Amino acid sequence: MTKNIKKFFNITASLVIGSLILWNCEPDADQLGSQFFQNGAQGIDSTYSVIAYSVNNNDTIRTDATRLQSATLGAFNEPQFGLQKSAYVSQVRLSSYSPDFGTNAVLDSAVLVIKPSYASDSATTTTADDYIYPVGAVPAKKVVVTYPVTKYGKTKIDGKTLFNIKVNEVNDFLGSNTDKIFSNKAVTTGNLLANKVFNGTINSIKITKDSDNSDLYIREASLRISLDSAFFQNKIIAKASSPELADAASFIRYFKGVRLSVEQNDGYIFNFDPNSVVINLYYKKDKVENGTITREEGVFPLDLGSANTHFNQIVYDRTNTPSASVVSVQDTINGMPKLYAQGMGGPGIGIKIPETTIATIKDLYNNEKAGIISAKLRLYTDVASWSNNYQKPSYFVVKQKDLNTYLEDMSMLAYTGVYNLVKSYDLDKNPAKYEIGITQTLKNIVEKEAKSRHFILNVGNYTYDQTGALLGSFYADLGAQNFNTRSYTPHRAVFVGTDPGNARSAQLIITYGKK
Repeated sequence: MTKNIKKFFNITASLVIGSLILWNCEPDADQLGSQFFQNGAQGIDSTYSVIAYSVNNNDTIRTDATRLQSATLGAFNEPQFGLQKSAYVSQVRLSSYSPDFGTNAVLDSAVLVIKPSYASDSATTTTADDYIYPVGAVPAKKVVVTYPVTKYGKTKIDGKTLFNIKVNEVNDFLGSNTDKIFSNKAVTTGNLLANKVFNGTINSIKITKDSDNSDLYIREASLRISLDSAFFQNKIIAKASSPELADAASFIRYFKGVRLSVEQNDGYIFNFDPNSVVINLYYKKDKVENGTITREEGVFPLDLGSANTHFNQIVYDRTNTPSASVVSVQDTINGMPKLYAQGMGGPGIGIKIPETTIATIKDLYNNEKAGIISAKLRLYTDVASWSNNYQKPSYFVVKQKDLNTYLEDMSMLAYTGVYNLVKSYDLDKNPAKYEIGITQTLKNIVEKEAKSRHFILNVGNYTYDQTGALLGSFYADLGAQNFNTRSYTPHRAVFVGTDPGNARSAQLIITYGKK
């Protein structure tokens, strides 16, 4: 069905494009159809100043389970934006209720497992050809592959950035996984369950038998954190027959959850999959066979996945930083010379096309029979404030102020394969350049008297389903703009805003043709 819907969008967009060309004698968005200019006719480029300003998002954003396809952990501090620090909070559920751990069950270890994003092309492999697998003393080969976690920020503090990752028990009931939760939600914590030094790498392990090369053990690349065994022995193993472990409703009020955080206030932020997080309880119990008692091993998983309430807590400290000004000043009349855009709830960018400019373009359309071929907003990063090696934003989510729908350009052309809402250039250089395609939106303002609204840009991208279809297209009643990566995209940059006399000042670029 999804493929049919996408095909429908393609056909519809193509028909719309064709009608625009035939009716207006001009090509559509992003200079599609410019080849239709004949008899020496040429497109004319015009550049107009715009009113650009930083948008204060109050350093908050929804980070609950419905928004986090990816979660964040870490801290990053730099001069322009100050400190951004992310912790992660999650409920925990039993994999089965009223569990039977057996006779004389004793916990050996409890391990929290998370799966960060990592650079698969930067692996280091260590091979032990003479390894003896301990279960049965089997001759084997052990291969350990080490991957660097994908990081945003500083990776070489004191040679190599180290984090102390703390895991604490949560003392507050966290509610339902359908609750709206914002990044500034506070929780109280209790017992310290772990304090792990993390060097920024994770390992995968594969052990194969020498005799036939069959697999004896496989462990995917993951970050494993050893937790307090005594706590889980008393909290879970010893309480097997208790009413607290009888059902989910009782358990999430008995063991309310865990919080992961980093002790440091500078370093980097990394992403991980919140729905694959698990705590494995490794224990032994009595096994009676032919009158002989031996100790049998068992593993009991505690689930921290999608059924659980989970969210990111994100805190900021902008003290004495340039970006602090966006909290108190948002000049939508004159614009601001510098713009600060930051993911995970930080500030965004507002752009207003002046009414005088709209009037000028309407005059071209009405009196000179000019048709808009292409319209785009252009932004540059500010070389004076943002010349560094940090990865720049590659995309923005863009909406019209007070609307929660896609730009009409997105709605019409998303599946044509010829339209990009945001085109970015020179992301590895200074300055980088960005162009936001608003052709159809501006045509509606000029040709159909649609209301001219401010454009709001925030760091992030829209989210897609497995077929490549925009999720917001299928849940429009929930607001198409809500389906994006803003809450877990840590990138940021300083941009040139409205700065008269600066060639890189924020601009509107229009290409139009005349009949």
